[in-house]
Amino acid sequence: MKISRFKSGTATLGAALMCATMLAGPVMADGAALGPVVGPEINEAKAALGKRLFFDVRLSGDAALSCASCHHPDKAFSDGLPLALAYPGSKGFRNTPTLVNTTTAANWFHDGRIGTSLNDVTRESITEDYSMNMDMRMMQERIKQDPVYLEMFEAAGYGEPSNGSVRKAIPEYLKTLISKNAPFDTGSMSEAAVRGQALFEGKGGCVSCHSGPRLTDDAAYNTAVPNNPEIWSDPMRHMTYAAFAQFMGVENYMNVRRDVGAQIIRNPVDRSDVGKFNTPTLRELTYTAPYMHNGMIATLADVVAFYNAGGGEDANKDARIKPLDLSADEQADLVAFLEALSGDPLTGPEYVWEDKIPTNYTAIENWRDVSN
Repeated sequence: MKISRFKSGTATLGAALMCATMLAGPVMADGAALGPVVGPEINEAKAALGKRLFFDVRLSGDAALSCASCHHPDKAFSDGLPLALAYPGSKGFRNTPTLVNTTTAANWFHDGRIGTSLNDVTRESITEDYSMNMDMRMMQERIKQDPVYLEMFEAAGYGEPSNGSVRKAIPEYLKTLISKNAPFDTGSMSEAAVRGQALFEGKGGCVSCHSGPRLTDDAAYNTAVPNNPEIWSDPMRHMTYAAFAQFMGVENYMNVRRDVGAQIIRNPVDRSDVGKFNTPTLRELTYTAPYMHNGMIATLADVVAFYNAGGGEDANKDARIKPLDLSADEQADLVAFLEALSGDPLTGPEYVWEDKIPTNYTAIENWRDVSN
């Protein structure tokens, strides 16, 4: 069984690190150096299976959505919307995050509520009623009736199709989604971006939270991002949030008029975690507008201006969020650096399942007599 090592871009890791060091020297924040993202080892047969599953609408209850319905390859596997789509009959209440480099994260979702494995993330995304609303027993039976899947599961070493194997194969595919040829990684940043990196590490203080290869510490903070009123003015979005909040044990959830964020994890009595959200990765930003957990900031220039002004207003705002006093030229340089963190779009056949996946396929011969 073939195992490959997936690397970011065409340069070797050593060469890419050398380029980054020549630009500004080694950068450290809480022990995590900025640098290229290097993906994990990949089982190619399992990743190929996961890719087909990712683009297959039959993984949702009424075959309305695939994973790719909300995670578009040409948008760094986000969707370009302020608030996500959702299963028919509901609407999303958070911005769709990129899936690029997601296999190297410490936890997932904007509130960081899952921190064990992408197997768990895959299960929740498929089964949650406002996501794909699929009973995994039904999904398993659908997959078993597809001759292509029978061959692919066998080739991947899984045997016959099963729910557990789906939850392993999709994360294997996600391992292939690694940033590629970003100017920051290849040593080809503009002079403005180099100046912006110096601001990022120094006067701007951005590196205190945006550290490591993905430029995030995977921790939650309250930076007083404005509330998105559409979540409460649109009955379908409000309904979706209320269902989520009830399941997560949010107190008085029917009267809540803000997304409580990471409050659901520790739930401190003083409610000091209300409004905290995970530090987002800064990779592939040119593809993933609008920004923030609720899509409330439209452009990178607006994001920089927001933090330059000291963030928003909130009782729980992190005390470290202060005005930065950056000039207009400095803000432009910082934007140039942020843009240099985006690489080639992951839209080729190695990332996208291009063959048609029929929803009406020829069933296995004598399927009534074939045991499950």
